[in-house]
Amino acid sequence: MSLHAYQSARSRAETPRAAEARLLSQITGELMDAQAARLSGGALIQPLHRNREMWCTFASDCAAPGNALPETLRAQIISLALFVDRFTTEVMMGREKIETLIDLNRTIMEGLRAPSLVN
Repeated sequence: MSLHAYQSARSRAETPRAAEARLLSQITGELMDAQAARLSGGALIQPLHRNREMWCTFASDCAAPGNALPETLRAQIISLALFVDRFTTEVMMGREKIETLIDLNRTIMEGLRAPSLVN
């Protein structure tokens, strides 16, 4: 089976929630690899950018008309995305540790893996 065929089949079978959990897992793994390698400064730009970009996408989706999530949950996700944006700058400048972003992503992944309370 080709990679394209596999990706196509997975996209048809994977729920949005599972796709979000998978993406969070991949990007969190990149952040953890950067932490384990003790990267700093410019060497952190790629994993931090991907994480920031993911959170920006989550926020944009939550702000979009027709989003079916409860308004309170959407507001919380947008708030987290704003925090990630500000905190990422602090990590890039060496004033904060990447571990906080890793912990946040892990917490959200746990929530995505829990049984859904939202239909």
